[in-house]
Amino acid sequence: MILIAAVSLLAQLPPLPAPMDIPSPGPAGQNGAAYAPQPILRGGIIVPLYPAASPFLKAEKVSEPEKYNMSQAVHARISSIVNIHNPSIEVHLADKSINTGAAIILVAGGGHRTLNVGGEAADFVPFFYNYGINTVILRNRLRADGYNAEADAVNDMLQATRMVRAYAKQWGIDPAKIGSMGFSAGAELTSAGAIKYPEFDQQNNSGPFAGISSRPDFVGIIYPGPTPFARNRVAPPVPRDVPPAFLMCAAAGDRVHAIWADEYFQAMMTVGAPNIEMHIYGNGRHPGDPLPDGTRMSGGLTDRLGIPMGTWQYRFIDWFRDLGFLQKSGVETKAAKDVATYVAQPLPPPPGQQKKKTQ
Repeated sequence: MILIAAVSLLAQLPPLPAPMDIPSPGPAGQNGAAYAPQPILRGGIIVPLYPAASPFLKAEKVSEPEKYNMSQAVHARISSIVNIHNPSIEVHLADKSINTGAAIILVAGGGHRTLNVGGEAADFVPFFYNYGINTVILRNRLRADGYNAEADAVNDMLQATRMVRAYAKQWGIDPAKIGSMGFSAGAELTSAGAIKYPEFDQQNNSGPFAGISSRPDFVGIIYPGPTPFARNRVAPPVPRDVPPAFLMCAAAGDRVHAIWADEYFQAMMTVGAPNIEMHIYGNGRHPGDPLPDGTRMSGGLTDRLGIPMGTWQYRFIDWFRDLGFLQKSGVETKAAKDVATYVAQPLPPPPGQQKKKTQ
């Protein structure tokens, strides 16, 4: 009887309106002009990373529009983006009354096949806003679209860092509080950018951003893909002013990514870099992996069925606050002071060569 009544009631209800304001890519660039990326969230300030004639871009591709993969369950939600040939940043600023000056460049994952900007970028904008943190969504180029992730995508991330630093004053951002947070494949980029910025700055010391450092003031490395210190790679040198890092992953449920996180952590411990924090949770899954009930683990900022890993974002905020990034803009951070102290000290001896303490 209840079911029959409900069906009868539905038959009498007026039809629902169609969803409004569904985002869509802009049109292709006309007459060879570069495609103009569109904001995926309201109010986003879009800035392409390179001029249309830049040698970083493919002239035959730069006019092509991006392609959005929309959520099948939630109207107007962009799950991921592909066909990115004119990489860009989308800036979302915190209100002046709470603005700390800190800015986090969000680098989404997707296995270098797609850019999962829904769960690993857009969702973090309101979360960080509440802490007075400005957010920047990076749309970097993908391996699936014919680019080299280790070169092109890393360059995109470093270019984004120095671009945010160049416009920091106009945006109310502290140029000494700009860093990046990457997820999975995006964490491959943030971990690489954390050590490759000297090389990038040296090779790209011309144009409007010449002399502006691409060094991130901090990095978030969240359930990362292989970092530069993965066992099958030749470990690169670690810059003396390597930025502080926050690492997070599940263990048994995401073992391979946890090993990659640990390899980065061990490399930083070997050189004695300050303010490196890692959380390896015993229980969890990589986003996209199947759960016992047949569903798949969703993106970065989810409750994760109430397990401790679902609160990792608050551990990041604890670390971020501890290093002084949530102070007022213009106040020197503990992170900056600790890096300066570290740089002034001699390198620690390699493990195994340290003098044993007397008993």
